[in-house]
Amino acid sequence: MSMRITAEPVERLIEEFSRLPGIGPKTASRLTFWLLRASDDQARSLSEALRDMKEKIILCSQCFNITETDPCFICSSPTRERSVVCVVEEPLDILAIERTHEFKGLYHVLHGRISPLEGIRPDNLKLRELQARVRAGGIQEVIIATDPTLEGSATAFHIARMLAQEPVKVTRLAHGLPVGGDLEYADEVTISRALQGRQEMTEPEPRNGRR
Repeated sequence: MSMRITAEPVERLIEEFSRLPGIGPKTASRLTFWLLRASDDQARSLSEALRDMKEKIILCSQCFNITETDPCFICSSPTRERSVVCVVEEPLDILAIERTHEFKGLYHVLHGRISPLEGIRPDNLKLRELQARVRAGGIQEVIIATDPTLEGSATAFHIARMLAQEPVKVTRLAHGLPVGGDLEYADEVTISRALQGRQEMTEPEPRNGRR
């Protein structure tokens, strides 16, 4: 039986912080003890913000971005170009693209990327919903903005194949994005150039003459 080194509520909060991505035991401990020293108002404000996020945030029924209202403010905006849809992996990617002020169309959030090693298959993503949006008409171009990683590329080519028979142009962000990087960490200029230099998606060359 392990010896408890501090009060149970403190240990529990350290453990919960440690579950967050990028948060190790030392950082979790620092955050916990900072909250112990914080005022009651600061701790209460954090607690209320977490509660409101879980209770009030929903997914937009059109693009699947996080929102408080349905449809989201982007899908309901009369100034957005409705014939162009940019496909991203996560809601954070929308924030990165919007900071560039370069893209004026709509979005479609997949909520992940194809990754067999992690058990994420096409059926686990919002791919059928994307196909349904295209088939509903009005969309002329689908821009694939998945991360330039192996999983992101696999997801991009899956989308290109899925939409190959649909009357829509399929392009992918190109120049400026480093291979293996995450879109959310790219700066505004890099993403702007990638949007401007997007390329039409084509089927990858088969290996050894096989598909």
